[in-house]
Formats: sequence, C-alpha cells, structure tokens
Amino acid sequence: MAVTQAEYCFAKLTLRFLIAIGMMLGAAATAASAEDTVAPADKWTLSFTPYGWLPFLNGDQTVKGRTVSIDVNPIEVLEHLERAPWMSYAEARRGPLALYNDVFYGNLGIDASAARTFGSATLSASLGVDFEQAIVEVGGAYEIAKWRSGGGSRTAIDILGGARYWYQDMAINLAIDVGGGGLINPRPGLFIARAGSVDWVDPVIGGRIRHQLAHGQDLVLRADIGGFDVGSQFSWNALAAYSWDIAVREGVTYSGVLGYRALDVDYEQGSGLNKYEYDVLMHGPIVGLTVGF
Repeated sequence: MAVTQAEYCFAKLTLRFLIAIGMMLGAAATAASAEDTVAPADKWTLSFTPYGWLPFLNGDQTVKGRTVSIDVNPIEVLEHLERAPWMSYAEARRGPLALYNDVFYGNLGIDASAARTFGSATLSASLGVDFEQAIVEVGGAYEIAKWRSGGGSRTAIDILGGARYWYQDMAINLAIDVGGGGLINPRPGLFIARAGSVDWVDPVIGGRIRHQLAHGQDLVLRADIGGFDVGSQFSWNALAAYSWDIAVREGVTYSGVLGYRALDVDYEQGSGLNKYEYDVLMHGPIVGLTVGF
C-alpha cells in the first residue's frame, strides 16, 4: 500500500510530539506506580501506559536467502517512519499477583548496507529494507519477596512468565538481480526480495525488581529470556526505568517515566532461497506517562 506524504508527515509529527511532551509517554513493561498505590490486598489496581521507545537497530536480516546488515540510529528511525507507531503497556495488580500486556507496532523504510556472499555474487547494492513489525506480549507476575529498608524505602521481587508474539513483514530492496530467482522486479533498477508475513510465539520467563527510592519515586529493573527454539532460537529483554509521581487527581495517579530498554531476538526458518532470518538487537531510551487507577 502506497504511503501518502500526509501519512508520512503525520507519523513523524506524532512521535516527535510524544517526545516533546516527554512525560506523556511511558516505558514498556514498567507500570511502576501501580504497585505502590495504597489499596486493600483484595482490590485490583490498574495502570495504562502509552509509551515512546526510540531504538537503535543492529543486526542482520535475511529474506529469500539474501542478507543485509542493519545499523540504524534513533534519528533515522524518526526520519523513516512510514506510519504512526503504536506502543502501550497495561498492568492489573491484586496483592502479589499482576497481569500485564505490552503492544509494540512500527513500520519503517530504512536504509541498509550489505556485504554478504550469495553463490558467486556479492550483495553490495542494497537500497534498503521495508520493515513492518508488531510485538505483543501477555503474561503474569507474582511477588515472591518484599522488605523495607531505611529511609522509608522498600523493595519487591517478582517472577514473571508469559508469551511474546512476533509479526513481521519484511522486504529487501536491491539495485541488481544477484540471480537465483525469487525476486520481484516492479521497475528497472529495483529488485525486491519479499518474505510476506512471518509470525511466531516465544515463551518468556524472567524477573523484576521494584524499588521505592522515596515516596512517589520508583526504580524498576526487569530481565527476561525466551524463545528456546519453540519460536525463535533465543531472545532476551532488559529494562531499567525510573518513575516519579507528577500528580494525583480524583484518585488517578500520573507518573512520568524515563529509562532504557534492550530487546534482542534470533529467529530463523527455511534454507537456501527460502531462508528467512531476523537476528537484530533493538535498544534505546524510553519516555512516558503511567496512569494508575
């Protein structure tokens, strides 16, 4: 589907606006303020976090047996957005139990460089990669330990488990036909290796530390691993985020969040001209707002 100039400009302005207001966006997998809401143990508390994540992308992408190296910084991500992204995190907690959901969607048309051997030819004429990806995670966490320390601070440890669903639609654009078939040639000087839609589900296990530095100020550290050859070969995710209460209005707490997240996955299927592989690390700053009820 062709992207109009208006859609392209709207996507860029949307994300830049979210960053400009800073505290109006949130970090994936934090919901730090929800844990600290004073509420009876049998009452559910809810938090919702739209968030902005500006990642670096580093790694390799293989489509139809052709491989390109991807090395993109956050500024290039902003410049090459093709549709408005969507990122949100929600968490419901009741006593030691928490249920969460994280959604990430992005659509980019990024530059790519390649220097890979395919048969007797060397791919050195990559024009770029069309990159569409959705990541949806659902899971639960359970508090296994909690203690207080000096100065009124407190610390809690959660174990967590769930599933992370990946959807991708990738295409590598080439200036030359390296042979072997499987390429689309829509116009002279453009050859496309298109994978079509690819999806898989990774089981995920991990842990989280929630530390209250002071009243209304929290630090969250989370790490998990997944894949285990069930979906991807292996994946890992790490998050460090600091949140602070901005305001409480009519029982609703607004908390700003700043942090850094890294997500790495190595997925592979097929062989030869049918080989598809995505081995990429996404890492970068996060910024946002958590709304807790």
